[in-house]
Amino acid sequence: MKFNILLAAALMAVGLQAQANPIVIKYSHVVADVTPKGQAALKFKELAEKKFPGKVEVQVFPNSQLFGDGKEMEALVLGDVHVIAPSLAKFGKYTKQIQIFDLPFLFDDIAAVDRFQASPTGQKMLTSMTSKGIMGFGFLHNGMKQLSAQKPLGMPADAKGMKFRIQPSDVLEAQFKAVGGNPQKLAFSEVYQALQSGVVDGTENPWSNIYSKKFHEVQSYIMESNHGVLDYMVISNAKWWDGLPADIRKGLREAMTESIKFGNKVAYEEDAAFRAKVIADNKAKVLPMSKEQLTAWREAMKPVWKKFEDEIGKDVIEVAIKSNK
Repeated sequence: MKFNILLAAALMAVGLQAQANPIVIKYSHVVADVTPKGQAALKFKELAEKKFPGKVEVQVFPNSQLFGDGKEMEALVLGDVHVIAPSLAKFGKYTKQIQIFDLPFLFDDIAAVDRFQASPTGQKMLTSMTSKGIMGFGFLHNGMKQLSAQKPLGMPADAKGMKFRIQPSDVLEAQFKAVGGNPQKLAFSEVYQALQSGVVDGTENPWSNIYSKKFHEVQSYIMESNHGVLDYMVISNAKWWDGLPADIRKGLREAMTESIKFGNKVAYEEDAAFRAKVIADNKAKVLPMSKEQLTAWREAMKPVWKKFEDEIGKDVIEVAIKSNK
């Protein structure tokens, strides 16, 4: 009898200990909760904790509270954080294939990007870095990029001699050089002043950045070019992920898939809303690009595709082209 009582007490203690120590998942990102990325992270927390009450606790750290933009990849690989969602430009060190998303005028629109990312080739990219400690869940949108400048950029020749701000990217540097432009690498925080003072003549951004950072107030024209995509990949530490119980992994993957889908819906809606706000402000003239103009720009950029063909893979580029309809 005494043994049974002791055994029951021991089992209860183990149960209480398991209940008191749920699996903690640290999800770190560098933007605000209200952004599509921020809302996707919060949705994952909601769904994961609902699936595994008391067993899983998701701690979301927005606004670089845990790790900044330059440190989060290293922190993930070291296991100091479990889930992050960096921009695709951050993956060049781990795989050159990701440069496919920087190739200019490759995708017609966000629907074409979706088709490519959902293809076997696109999905393979999510697991292409596991040997380096990175496991991908999915792609999260932030919108298609638009060209802006102090004069209309209807045809490629219009960009000749102009200075354009770019992110640090070999592809983006080649993009503007292909049309005779002068690319300038500047921190995002410096872009508004650089445009205002004339240090640079133009840049490229999705509608959310254009409006929220008031770039449309210091640019005369915005070309509705949709020439590139600004996306993130939601990733985890591969070793940590493989160490989770199979049932937990299954449920968390389901929650992550649903949260990414939710974040992309938010991104799509916000992209349209910010575009409308830029137009309503009437401070920069928004110019749609005709089919002829888009064709001319695409032809001008094909040498850039060719330049990075070996690094990205000719077959990968061909799949991306076929994603256009």
